[in-house]
Amino acid sequence: MMAIQRILRRSLSSVKRSISSRTDVLKGRFAVFVGKSKKKRFVIPVLYLNHPLFQDLLCQAEEEFGVDHPTGGLTIPCSEGLFVDITSPLGRR
Repeated sequence: MMAIQRILRRSLSSVKRSISSRTDVLKGRFAVFVGKSKKKRFVIPVLYLNHPLFQDLLCQAEEEFGVDHPTGGLTIPCSEGLFVDITSPLGRR
């Protein structure tokens, strides 16, 4: 759990710096990059961070990238389809 918090703190601070002038990320949401080679940007609610399925994705990100993410933001190393399959039900709660 501490590793997840470390990744999030570092990634979210990088994301804040990189998108501070952007207006497409509303309060209560954050951007993640999804994909193995080609990265797609998704803006998702911060509430997802509490869900066990999303935390599994964060653990995968930690295993693959450690705390240094190549995009400067939080990168999830799975296919876009899998990411949508996992996060779609989370939005219905």
